[in-house]
Amino acid sequence: MGLTARIRTRDGWAVSHAVVTVTDMTGTQVLRAEADAEGAVRDASPLEPGAYTVIVTAVGYAPAAASAIVTASGRAEVGTVTLARQGGAELPPPGPWTIDPAHSSVGAVAQHLGISSVHGRFTDFTGAIEIAPDDIAKSRVEAVIRAASIDTGNAMRDGHLKSPDFLDVENYPEITYRSTGLTANGPDRWTVHGELGMHGVVRPVDLDLAYLGTGPDPWGGTRAAFRATTELRREDFAMNYNQVVQAGIAAIGTTLKVELDVQAVQGEVPLPAGS
Repeated sequence: MGLTARIRTRDGWAVSHAVVTVTDMTGTQVLRAEADAEGAVRDASPLEPGAYTVIVTAVGYAPAAASAIVTASGRAEVGTVTLARQGGAELPPPGPWTIDPAHSSVGAVAQHLGISSVHGRFTDFTGAIEIAPDDIAKSRVEAVIRAASIDTGNAMRDGHLKSPDFLDVENYPEITYRSTGLTANGPDRWTVHGELGMHGVVRPVDLDLAYLGTGPDPWGGTRAAFRATTELRREDFAMNYNQVVQAGIAAIGTTLKVELDVQAVQGEVPLPAGS
C-alpha cells in the first residue's frame, strides 16, 4: 500500500533530490515524500480510494504533475515521472566528473604561410568538472595542461614552440583554465566563461561548449562527452614572435583556433588503463 514512483530526467537519470506531493480533489495535501538516491519514491502510508494529483518538484527542474487513481488496496503506482531542467537544457547528472586524458584531446590549429594550417595537440593534461545540482550556472571546470607536451608532428617546430619565442615552457610549465560562469545558448549548447593562464598572462576566455551525451563505459563507469572551441590571439598572451616570409605574409598566423574533445568519467575516480 502507499505511493510508489520513479523520478527521472529526460535522458533517464535519477533525480535524487525530488519531492513528491500528493493532493486530493479538494487540493488538500495528503502525502509528501522524497526520492532516494536512485530517484525512487516509496511511501507506505495508505491512501483512501479515489483520484489524486501528484506534483513532483526538484531544485533546478520544472515541476511536473501526474494523476493517480487509488483503488481499494490503498496503493498509488505513479510509474515514471520525467522532469525537464529549468530552461529546457539538459546536462549530465550533478556532482563531480573527472576528465579522462586517454579519451580526450586538446588541439590547436594555426594558419601557416597564409595558405594552409598546422595542427597541434597537447598530450599531457588533467581536469575536473563539477555539475551543480541547483543552479547550472554555478557548474565549474578546471584544467591544467603541461605546456611541454605540445606535439605538431615535427620535432624542430615543437622545439621552437617550447622556446621563449612562444610557450617558454621552462618559465611557464603549465597552462591553466578555470571557469567563472556558464550561460545557456540552447538545449545542448553553452558558453563557458573562464580565465586562461598561459605564458605568464591570465585573460578571460569563453568556450563554445556542446554537450554530446552520456552513457556507460566498459569499466562499469558513466561517461559524458563534450566538444568545445575558442579562438585565441597570440599577442594577448605576450607571444609576439613572427617571421615575415614575404610582403604581408607571416609564417605563422596571429590567431589560434582551439578544439577540445572531452570525455569525463562520473565521480572523482582513478582512470582505467588501456583503451
